Amino acid sequence: MSKKKIVLMSTGGTIVSSGESATQTTGYRLGNLGIDALLNQLPDLKARIDLEELAVSHVDSSSMTSEIWLKLARAVQAACDREDVSAVVITHGTDTMEETAYFLHLILKTQKPVVITGAMRPATALSSDGILNLYNAFQVAASDESLGQGVMMVLNNTIGTARFSTKTHSTNVATFSGLINGELGAVVDNAVMFNNRCLRPHTMQTPFSIEDFARDESFPRVDIVFSHADDDGELVKACVACGAKGIVFAGLGNGCIPDRVLPALAEARRKGVRVIRASRVFCGAVFNGLSEWEEAGLISSWNLSAIKARVLLQLALKKGITDIDALRTMFRDY
Repeated sequence: MSKKKIVLMSTGGTIVSSGESATQTTGYRLGNLGIDALLNQLPDLKARIDLEELAVSHVDSSSMTSEIWLKLARAVQAACDREDVSAVVITHGTDTMEETAYFLHLILKTQKPVVITGAMRPATALSSDGILNLYNAFQVAASDESLGQGVMMVLNNTIGTARFSTKTHSTNVATFSGLINGELGAVVDNAVMFNNRCLRPHTMQTPFSIEDFARDESFPRVDIVFSHADDDGELVKACVACGAKGIVFAGLGNGCIPDRVLPALAEARRKGVRVIRASRVFCGAVFNGLSEWEEAGLISSWNLSAIKARVLLQLALKKGITDIDALRTMFRDY
């Protein structure tokens, strides 16, 4: 039986970071450690797959940029377009992993497995999680059941979908969770077990593609405003002044908007800015807002988090989708 060719793309992150001691699990730095240091520790990997490596970037994911997103997307798409490639595995820092994953989930055009993994502890730490996460990512990528699952996030023995998986803890290795929406499955030893599928449109079912950036590689500016007690709308005005084409308003509770903020959001809308009404709360859908919010042209995020709503709005605006009703339908369906 021939081995599957899997392309490993590295972007940096904790998985290749180093601390000053084996007990340091925070405050570490991204240094010169390469992904090969981990690959050499993976049991029987080369006997099971035909591995090809590509370094896309070497950054802490807290410094991730849309330019790197686009570079990564083009590299993944090119690999998936090759007949000899079966899947792609990406190593990435956990801070912005879910944003990168969701961007790829929406823009890639492939049925082949694309798996993102990383680590919560540096490679030098006791009980570093990176090696097992990477090994499990390869196992998921090589599984026939992974076909058509979109972009998956594999960490801590869990298979999550880019649509729902989110970081929930600042240091715990079990940080990623689908919350009330659940996971796709799990990896236990050498068994890849899928229990669910992502029913939301992704990859082949979306209108987005890398070709949307063929002539102009810039991303529309979309800002997130996190609401709070005493919110007066001044940050919304600042976003408009900075040239935002879209604003994701992470409101209180069910996307509630303070009285002093609504006029600023309505004015942003009148100036052509598209405004998404999301929530600062982890779980629950945001929809069916007050009539004055709907009349102001605000768009409900449904069960997209604020940070993922930003990604979807960026892609929609880049595609030229600005109609309020069309955007409302998109946020309901995606």
